Amino acid sequence: MWNIEKKFLVLDEKVDDKNEVESLLNLVFTPQRNKLGSYYFRKNVNRVEFLCKVIKNDYGHIIGSIRYWPVYLGQNKLSCLLLGPLAVHPICQGEGIGAKLVLKTLNLAEQYGWERVVLVGDESYYSRFGFKKKLAKDLIFPKPVNQDRFLGLELKPESLKRAKGLVSRFE
Repeated sequence: MWNIEKKFLVLDEKVDDKNEVESLLNLVFTPQRNKLGSYYFRKNVNRVEFLCKVIKNDYGHIIGSIRYWPVYLGQNKLSCLLLGPLAVHPICQGEGIGAKLVLKTLNLAEQYGWERVVLVGDESYYSRFGFKKKLAKDLIFPKPVNQDRFLGLELKPESLKRAKGLVSRFE
């Protein structure tokens, strides 16, 4: 068994990484990914830069990427993170790269005072990090998504209890 701490170093996503990250996202999700409902929250909105990370292989190529976006929840406009996309190169999937990116960034988000995170993804994958469908049950995603894939995570206990209503764009 190899040491995941040593093997995969999580790095800040740099401006120079943009094209390579976009290529990875196209490979993993297809170039049509920007038509997905979650992209509504990403268009013309700045990412939460300090949480956008990459992992590179020994040759300096990006093999994993994670990004976060700010959103509001409900009429009270509670601040929240939207996780995604999380992408790992197909030949590297199953090696712990995605988990390393998620764990590192959730720890950072919590350190910086973020209280809650939502995403559209597979509960079978994200539940190991604490994401649950029931935590997002009182929230309405305004664009077409499979509501069974809309998940929430409380970085601060009970922080999603008072979050009810529409998820809205950060503006």
